[in-house]
Amino acid sequence: MLKFLQHEINIFFVALMFYSRLPCPKSLIHKPEYLNEATRYFPVVGWIVGGLSSAVLIALMLILPVSVALLGYMLTNILLTGAFHEDGFADVCDGFGGGWTAPKILEIMKDSRLGTYGTVGSLFMLAFKFELLRNLLNFSNANLWILEIVPLMIAGHSISRMLAATTLYTHSYVRENEDAKAKPLAKKISLPNLLITLFLGILPIFFLMIIDLKSFLMLFFGVVPLLYLIKILMSAYFKKWIGGYTGDCLGAIQQVTEVGFYLGALILIRNF
Repeated sequence: MLKFLQHEINIFFVALMFYSRLPCPKSLIHKPEYLNEATRYFPVVGWIVGGLSSAVLIALMLILPVSVALLGYMLTNILLTGAFHEDGFADVCDGFGGGWTAPKILEIMKDSRLGTYGTVGSLFMLAFKFELLRNLLNFSNANLWILEIVPLMIAGHSISRMLAATTLYTHSYVRENEDAKAKPLAKKISLPNLLITLFLGILPIFFLMIIDLKSFLMLFFGVVPLLYLIKILMSAYFKKWIGGYTGDCLGAIQQVTEVGFYLGALILIRNF
């Protein structure tokens, strides 16, 4: 049992090391195959990133306007992940915006330079995320916003990462070069790992039951299925053009579904 726990703790820190910039123990044992196992803890990294960023937001909200505090929140998020997913989204915008064949799309996505499509897409995504979160804070109950919005933010991080991870089960990795950023994750994850990922990804949203059961039910049965539909459509689009997914594609799915979650939550708060 102790050996099993030590192994799982090690796998968790492998996930934390790969998906964030947070420090990990020096005693960490790293093997390339561990990254495939670490996928099950991808949503937990979302808990941590979302939680730490929300803590910064709460602290800044005490002394600064909402808009400035949100900029601090988003900057913290980027610093904690090294803009890992934002970079993937930008590369996808460049690749699929400027390429018309699979080899050309993959070549553009691998290019470290940022193009026009990536620049415009990134600016729009960041601005859209900022406005959605600002409106969520403005429409929330002034006395309960920490209990209402912070769980939503954490759920947005974990659910979007969960949806990106499901692509490893449903689709195939397409790059052949060993230095690609997602190459260690190229193998399909097992069904047990997928189920663990789904459970950990959806878990934060259950905290909303304590605060507002109606909102929880609408998010769980309305917004989350729509996000999975978005994931299916994005994955199908990637498969059509390049035959599967790359690490950049996973980053794009994470970014789009995270923003989609906030959009769905805002619609519920405004209209119900």
